[in-house]
Amino acid sequence: MPKKYVVRLTEIERQYLERLTTTGKHAAYQINHARILLKADCNQPNGSWRDGDIKDAFGVSIRTVERVRQRFVEEGMEAALKVRPGAGRKHKLTGELEAHLIALRCSEAPSGRGRWTVRLLADQMVELGYVEELSHECVRQVLKKRTATLEARMLGDSTRTKC
Repeated sequence: MPKKYVVRLTEIERQYLERLTTTGKHAAYQINHARILLKADCNQPNGSWRDGDIKDAFGVSIRTVERVRQRFVEEGMEAALKVRPGAGRKHKLTGELEAHLIALRCSEAPSGRGRWTVRLLADQMVELGYVEELSHECVRQVLKKRTATLEARMLGDSTRTKC
């Protein structure tokens, strides 16, 4: 089956990518993407490499090779060399939800409990309808981040009480 997105580099583009991979300081992903484009170029003397060979040579996934080729063809070289904004995992809790979590943490613990645990907090946030699901790890990370901020603020004002 022929490739849907065929990379055809001009001589200027090829020189630019070769310079990018050999000189200066660039992010590792940019260098990998440039190398992928160089090997996927069908205008080179021996033709383009197969995606599996590129994957093995650079230690990336087949899907990465496919994505870089597709972005080069559809959006150009700059897009192919960059990581899309917003990549990675999204935060489950917005600032408002974090505020509800902090307020809950500062409230009285449930009856029969001496204090809040991260699991209890996660379950209570779901029970109160703030979120559909919430892991205890997410709660832990928010509390860790916010506790350091609260402590720093309270050091300057001894009249505030810590929750």
